[in-house]
Amino acid sequence: MKQLFIFLLLSLQLIAYDATIEIVKQIDKKPHITVADSTTANVDANIKKKFLKLLIGDLKVTTHFVVSDSYATLPYDDKGSVAKLAKKGTELVVKTKVEREPSGKLLVTAKLINAQNLTPLYEKFYTIDKPERYPFLAHRVAIDINDFTGAPPVNWMKKYVIFARYTKPGKSDIMVSDYTLTFKKKIVTGGLNLFPKWANKAQDAFFYTSFNGRNPTLYRVDIYTGVKRKIASSPGMMVCSDVSEDGNKLLVTMAPNDQPDIYLLDLATGQKKRITRYKGIDVSGNFVDHDQNVVFISERLGYPNIFAKPLHGGNVQQMVYHGKNNSSCTTFGKYIVYSSREKISSFGSSTFNLYLISTQTDYIRKLTTSGKNLFPRFGEDGETILFIKHINGRSALGVLRLNANKSFLFPLRAGKIQSIDW
Repeated sequence: MKQLFIFLLLSLQLIAYDATIEIVKQIDKKPHITVADSTTANVDANIKKKFLKLLIGDLKVTTHFVVSDSYATLPYDDKGSVAKLAKKGTELVVKTKVEREPSGKLLVTAKLINAQNLTPLYEKFYTIDKPERYPFLAHRVAIDINDFTGAPPVNWMKKYVIFARYTKPGKSDIMVSDYTLTFKKKIVTGGLNLFPKWANKAQDAFFYTSFNGRNPTLYRVDIYTGVKRKIASSPGMMVCSDVSEDGNKLLVTMAPNDQPDIYLLDLATGQKKRITRYKGIDVSGNFVDHDQNVVFISERLGYPNIFAKPLHGGNVQQMVYHGKNNSSCTTFGKYIVYSSREKISSFGSSTFNLYLISTQTDYIRKLTTSGKNLFPRFGEDGETILFIKHINGRSALGVLRLNANKSFLFPLRAGKIQSIDW
């Protein structure tokens, strides 16, 4: 039963033209943007349609624009059609052309236009070697449009998400995808493979736990070479829950004597330092306050809750005084986002909501209101949070935009998501 409890805890260069700036200043609100298809070349119609829908979706997820729900079809160099859109309230138009090069590469041309005075603001070309990775072309176009207007960066859109996907009992794969789950690729398969964690900000390597041998074993895999290296193994449990800012140290959960605790693992020396020593369950350590402290989940109150202690010795401090089952968390600087079980409905299903707190104040903010929202992960901007949402027996990736107080869901069509990182 203890092993089941532990497992559940762990599972859970462009010029900024004045014209665009003036649009933002004059209307003192989010600019209204319309995506337009100007493709004339013979290209896969399905890819083109999906690219356009993704670009519209990306612009919405930035939360920095009012975006037309559908794309227009406009000649690439015609101004009259843009003027018609301007009369309907459009301030910006992005015209796109999708082409397939003889080499097989996919090429997208994007031109941003000030619809109010019909002035072209910039034109840029994007290519990708493998057409199936077209979602990243859409993300790059959206990032550049966003940056051009001077809005807060959304570079996290181009990052890869890594996650474990259950396929059937005792079987799970490690997958990489874009944040919308439109592009997906299997990178580890065969047996039970869980808890993937990026090894660094470059996302060129990752850690994961294999449960296919005698003991759970932590591996490091190079994304580009495929080289897999054993890091450590331990009876009971061996899971990497966080990586230090310099990428040289790991926080791992180990249970060498049937007692799960948090350890600091030095990758250069292989040495392990025990961080927690409670005679119970301590799991899921996360670095906080720039690697000076560790936040972790413990049942030392009789139920899962969030605690912290200095990395190099000191007292344990309770961090959350709300909820009776706070089983997963993520950190960024001085902030913590955690998942809390709030109630069980008459149908027997629990509600798990996400909350934001600060390690230095009593600040607390509720981020979700319904459903099962689990396994939050901060993005690199500290404003965006990725999480798992379970809906009617299926899984979805959720994206929370803190400053805009909005969330977006992207369902997984097959299997269930066990854990995520980005």
